[in-house]
Amino acid sequence: MSIRHTLMRAALIAGLVLGAAAPAAAQVASPHAIDIPRWFTESFLDFKEEVAEAARSGKRVLVYFGQDGCPYCKALMVANFGTSPAAQKITAKTRQHFVAIALNMWGDREVQWLDGTRGTEKQVAARLAVQFTPTLFFLETDGRVVLRLNGYQPPERFAHIVDWVADRHDRRESLAEYIARLDTTAATTTALPAPRGAYLMRDPAALARRAGGKPLAVMFESERCVPCAEMHREAFQRPTMKPLLARFDVARLVPGQPARLTSPTGAPVDAKAFARDLQVALHPTVVFFDATGREVFRFDGYLRPFHIESAFEYVATGAYAKEPQFQRFVQARAEKLREAGKPVDLWR
Repeated sequence: MSIRHTLMRAALIAGLVLGAAAPAAAQVASPHAIDIPRWFTESFLDFKEEVAEAARSGKRVLVYFGQDGCPYCKALMVANFGTSPAAQKITAKTRQHFVAIALNMWGDREVQWLDGTRGTEKQVAARLAVQFTPTLFFLETDGRVVLRLNGYQPPERFAHIVDWVADRHDRRESLAEYIARLDTTAATTTALPAPRGAYLMRDPAALARRAGGKPLAVMFESERCVPCAEMHREAFQRPTMKPLLARFDVARLVPGQPARLTSPTGAPVDAKAFARDLQVALHPTVVFFDATGREVFRFDGYLRPFHIESAFEYVATGAYAKEPQFQRFVQARAEKLREAGKPVDLWR
């Protein structure tokens, strides 16, 4: 441990002791949005310095954004970094190769980001357009972002992702290629939805938008993708989801099908190049385009039905134009449903 981190921890401990002696009304909330593993690093949140210090020990920095009440954050900490044999393997690999630092998406601690800009945790999260929690940034030793992971990934997939970054596979092949090569788990049910026309476009290659037309949702999937199958089987079959899907043109693209397409802006393009240009790394990835062919939102993490439905409503209603932070939209939507007497379970 460096002298800087030794002094920092001493200062943090002193602050906790002083805080314990203060009146209850003067206490502040925990800086972290959810309990995090003890092996995460306490930090002054100067990320240029953190990256440099990690590099001196041959490690990279892993930045975690979380928030209170986030079931996906809890899943990351319990299922991925918990006590099961699979989680212990992930934890050991992460601790060996990364310095992990936690930030609260809505927190008020001061952060100095990699470009030297300063702001509170919530200001930095807004500047980085953090839309999902957890969001993870894997940083190279020079401060470059090797991978940004928007949202939760289950342990079996997350283990591959950690390996890809930790073992420097990013220097040889894309994450999409790496995952496709290793992810041989067969889906228990087919990812193909039942009747074509239920909500899928007849021609997934014809993506060009027209004025006054519907927004477009392009779903990048693969046949062995278990979360893809789950999305079609659970989220898309909800009665409240079906009218939302009807407000979109919905295209499903799988590797090699189709080979060529017309992009949302009307340009002919190779389908593989289209996915590459959109930086699609994981399946499913759902990219939303407005009637002009402009991308307005996407998700590529593991989402349960409530959040999938919220994402489609966020775009269908045009709320993204008024509320740039998806998490605030989700919170407001949940509160509105509760006020109407409807049950809300963020994990269902």
